Amino acid sequence: MAQLSDDCFAFGGPMMSVDEAVSMIASRVEAVTDTEWVDLTEADGRILSADIRAPLALPPFTNSAVDGYAVRSADLPRDKEQSFPVSGRIQAGSSASGAIAAGEAIRIFTGAPMPAGADTVFMQEDVRLDEAGKVVLPPGLKAGANVRPVGEDIAEGHAALPAGRRLRPQDIALIAAFGLMRIEVRRRLRIAVFSTGNEVVSPGAPRAAAQLFDSNRFMLTALLKRLGCEVSDLGILRDDRDSLAAALKDASTCHDLILTSGGVSTGEEDHVKAAVESVGTLVLWRMAIKPGRPVAMGVISGTPFIGLPGNPVASFVTFTYVVRPTVLALAGTAQKNPVPMPVRSAFAYTKKIGRREYVRVNLRMAADGVLEAVKFPREGAGLLSSLVDTDGLVQLGEDVTSVKPGQTVGLLDYSSLI
Repeated sequence: MAQLSDDCFAFGGPMMSVDEAVSMIASRVEAVTDTEWVDLTEADGRILSADIRAPLALPPFTNSAVDGYAVRSADLPRDKEQSFPVSGRIQAGSSASGAIAAGEAIRIFTGAPMPAGADTVFMQEDVRLDEAGKVVLPPGLKAGANVRPVGEDIAEGHAALPAGRRLRPQDIALIAAFGLMRIEVRRRLRIAVFSTGNEVVSPGAPRAAAQLFDSNRFMLTALLKRLGCEVSDLGILRDDRDSLAAALKDASTCHDLILTSGGVSTGEEDHVKAAVESVGTLVLWRMAIKPGRPVAMGVISGTPFIGLPGNPVASFVTFTYVVRPTVLALAGTAQKNPVPMPVRSAFAYTKKIGRREYVRVNLRMAADGVLEAVKFPREGAGLLSSLVDTDGLVQLGEDVTSVKPGQTVGLLDYSSLI
């Protein structure tokens, strides 16, 4: 387990920006060091523990990029078409039997190795066969055309994938092309997830008239699993400081991160703050973000703790900008901030300066063919429908005070955030 100092999340300012939060997390969280070997078929989303250097060049031999006819560049027709006898045939997967002779052409197929001496390939669409069975080649082709040289893609020994890379399907394709079947990755993070409060019950349990079914715990678990984490669902912690403290202390002994939702404000019935402080240290981050604040960051027996707001939209947004970078830092990979897509606003909006805000929107194609962002018709951080029935978030920076219809805004599609 990562062992953090008690004060690693201390922050002296009255309000923390989103960028400050992400920067602080990245600089103060230490990655797990345990590794394991996995089959390539199980490697998607895992974090590489060491560089992968190319054990062979790609391609490993010079080959034809097209179906056609291989020739020597010294024999290329210059001013007019020229006929060549076809002296051989090389299919993909077979070896060239010998060197090409001067004035000859060899029938060759895509991916087949180039015969010794040949360095140029005419596409079959650009040639014709005469009555004698010779291939007639046109003038004007450049030497080396339609040939993939050995190592054209990646040279042998090149650092093809760096340590800390979160593997994607295209990365796995590259590893497979090297002939590797197993790779070393960092172990999966173990994360404990709680919900808190007397007002929530688990789906399937009896619900009193004044209670709600717990949704945050399931949303957070799904988000964490998309990041490749092993999640311990530890249920709902009731509003009792001692039982909260005991459960948090116990979770700290076998998890890399403890994540809760609800109970992190300063109200009389918000007991998470007091419970964490009785077994560890806690800082209440007042982030300049809407929806979002407050977020509790702390350390319990060396294990980081994050307490998110109870409203589901605020919980979702703060997961994206606090929990996700924490998880990635613990896993040993870097956070790549999503790049907003420019779209046209179809709504008017005003906001406070100095605060970043995220507006839930749908995308539509306007009559002039431009993508427009349409604001969800209702406000409120507790509206799950505003997450379900929208396509993403329009990000409004700290210096923005208003948005007018027709203005260009930045859209973060949900797929880029999870």
